[in-house]
Amino acid sequence: MIIGVPKEIKNNENRVGLTPAGVAELRKHGHELYVQATAGLGSGFQDAEYEQAGATVLPTIEDVYAKAEMIVKVKEPIASEYPLIKEGQLLFTYFHFASGEELTHAMIERKAICLAYETVELPSRALPLLIPMSEVAGRMAPQEGAKYLEKPLKGRGILLGGVPGVKPAEVLVLGAGIVGTQAAKIAAGLGAQVTVMDINLNRLRELDDFMPKNVVTQYSNEYNIRAAIKTADLIIGAVLIPGAKAPHLITRDMLKTMKAGTVLVDVAVDQGGCIETCKPTTHEDPTFIIDDIVHYCVANMPGAVPYTSTLALTNATLPYAVKLANLGWQKACQQDAALRLGLNVVSGEVVYQGVAEAWNLPLVDVSTVLEGAEVN
Repeated sequence: MIIGVPKEIKNNENRVGLTPAGVAELRKHGHELYVQATAGLGSGFQDAEYEQAGATVLPTIEDVYAKAEMIVKVKEPIASEYPLIKEGQLLFTYFHFASGEELTHAMIERKAICLAYETVELPSRALPLLIPMSEVAGRMAPQEGAKYLEKPLKGRGILLGGVPGVKPAEVLVLGAGIVGTQAAKIAAGLGAQVTVMDINLNRLRELDDFMPKNVVTQYSNEYNIRAAIKTADLIIGAVLIPGAKAPHLITRDMLKTMKAGTVLVDVAVDQGGCIETCKPTTHEDPTFIIDDIVHYCVANMPGAVPYTSTLALTNATLPYAVKLANLGWQKACQQDAALRLGLNVVSGEVVYQGVAEAWNLPLVDVSTVLEGAEVN
């Protein structure tokens, strides 16, 4: 298969879809690799490293899209890329269609094969291609929140861990999945008093067993959230419903009950956000203020630590990329139920329920786009 790796062009996105090691592995299986010039530079990989691994470096993004049968990226295509996408071209990347109506309609129009990292799902319900970036974003959330709690950045002027004789900050984490667990772990390590909320009691029991004593768990409902936000200094939104919009757990009216200078970090902003007032921001301009509450809503948080993020992502995506390249997307998705769930839009049809529901579009059974073959 001919595989292309374009340079990411979303604001301040420095990750890259494949490392030189990933190129070498795909070459070992006999595939042809084309990488756009300087695509890996932001993650610390030189063009020469890709060439040594067996890739051909092409000067422009247009060249890469024109050559490739499969595009391996990190973030969803943006408007300037839409015209470059060919009918039947396989795009393997994060899409988050449920929060991007324009993107959804563009991919339907281009009749591309859109296989989304974030909805590849194992029988255990684990999301293997989302986990590494969730781990990065979760660990970054308290770090960013601590920074924006500083007074010059319009926060409350509180040190997350406090000092002897002065109470630490109170951190509220909404969601006890991968993001929430990592966020709670880092916030607790910095000395904060942490509350983690979730509706999954079994998960809360697990956290209670291994988290340090400055982390407490609480069942998530509107009453408990409204009470907790009144004293919280930092609130981290870590709610995920795979492939669908996140629910708004904090609404606009709740902001007025918070202390001025409270910081909100909405890691769920890629999926529409779990805080009603959040809207996607960039690393270049990461925050905005509503009702004296600081909102940090960067949609590609791991892009700020691209070396770590690219390595972590490629570790997870490469085995699936190899399978797609070796078998072709149809056979690979017939044989692998997890990959099959990654299919969101196929040749102009929506085949993932969360996307169809988000934009009121007709849903086509995925088996009908796999050439009528028997699906395992």
